[in-house]
Amino acid sequence: MAAFDGFKVLTFDIVGTCIDFEKGILDGVRKIGGAKAATLSDDDIFGPYLEARKKFPGQASVVMRDVYMDTAKQLDLPHDEAAGNAYFWHFLQCPAFPDSVDALRRLRKRFRLVAMTNYDRVAYSACANKLGLPFHDSVTCDEAQCAKPDPRFFAFNLGRQSALGFKQEEILHVAQSQYHDIGVARQLGYKVCWIERRKGQKGFGGSPVPPQVTKPDFHFATLGELADAVERG
Repeated sequence: MAAFDGFKVLTFDIVGTCIDFEKGILDGVRKIGGAKAATLSDDDIFGPYLEARKKFPGQASVVMRDVYMDTAKQLDLPHDEAAGNAYFWHFLQCPAFPDSVDALRRLRKRFRLVAMTNYDRVAYSACANKLGLPFHDSVTCDEAQCAKPDPRFFAFNLGRQSALGFKQEEILHVAQSQYHDIGVARQLGYKVCWIERRKGQKGFGGSPVPPQVTKPDFHFATLGELADAVERG
């Protein structure tokens, strides 16, 4: 039996796995923050950003202006209304990783694809369009009324998929974030595929540090590598 034969559904984290949100954060702060922002390292920006996201944990399409304003204030960068509005527009333009569209198109030929995102429906819709609308179904935080790593998010999706006849053991969860996805999914009994987008880099970048790093069932640096492995059988 080939490694992926038992799976019928691939569930995906979107932001960080399919969409390059770290590039979006860094480019946005440096573009809007002026000359001083250009001198900041990635970690100089990610630290205050993560603190700001803790302060404003709500729906992305509602709070990202405030997240930028708080981040910029911590870094002594421009944080007037015009800067906040400019960042919010930039946030909606975060790019897909170069391999994402093609990999999802290839994986869709074999599996039911389901998005599971902490973005709300408005922000997710912008992402889905960048990805070529590959998903058969999607669950957003405003629908689930919670956000990963809350186990209720996974329970909400499992109920939705089981109503269509899919079992938990037929689902492979694919994600970048050890904190939001890989650890909790494994604890809940899912098979997991870690897309380590930061492979070769130190730290966890724009994602919170997990309590521990969970060993996944499958481990790739990109979605393209996952699609290649599936096609090899």
